[in-house]
Amino acid sequence: MREYVIATGMVLEATPVNDYDRRTVILTREFGKITAFGKGARKPGNKLLAVTNPFVFGDFKLYEGKNAYTLVDADISFYFEELRTDYESAYMGMYFLEYASFYTRENNDELMMLKLLFQSVRALTKPSVDNRLVRAVFEIKAVVVNGEYPGIPTDRNFLPGTLRALDHIVNSSIEHLFGFTVTVDIINELLYLGALYRKRVVDRPFKSLEIIDFVG
Repeated sequence: MREYVIATGMVLEATPVNDYDRRTVILTREFGKITAFGKGARKPGNKLLAVTNPFVFGDFKLYEGKNAYTLVDADISFYFEELRTDYESAYMGMYFLEYASFYTRENNDELMMLKLLFQSVRALTKPSVDNRLVRAVFEIKAVVVNGEYPGIPTDRNFLPGTLRALDHIVNSSIEHLFGFTVTVDIINELLYLGALYRKRVVDRPFKSLEIIDFVG
């Protein structure tokens, strides 16, 4: 009997394949970033229809193939349905998914990036948290998680509150990243730092970010 594996993760991308199938990219705790195909996932009433959408987080039941996995079932913990009606947060979340897809690889230990992605998307669903602050925190912590944090730029003076916030982002556990509030001026400086760090490590544009910047 063919054995299956269980992987905990979040769907980064979903695209149609053939008449009714769906190709998904999932960032998992166990296997890093993987590709999985859901047969019949686009058919109305199919059990895979709801679980193969971006942002979905849970345990995925998979059969391993030579070049990809086959998704057969899932036990979902979070659908993040709030993003369906909040387009600003949805576009920001899509940017996080695209960023995470760029940064991660199959068979790598991507647990920290998965945690960051989950907590950041979760923060987008909370009205009390400024989406711009969530973006800055995500961008800065992403380079920290991946070992590419270059430190504080020396060619510009930053507000003391910005330096305190930056120290919190760099050194706090991911679970406690979003437990603070700051002024608009500090958010703007953190966004500057996040963009600066991103441009140093990312060698291509993100479509979702172009939409965010155009709308903003």
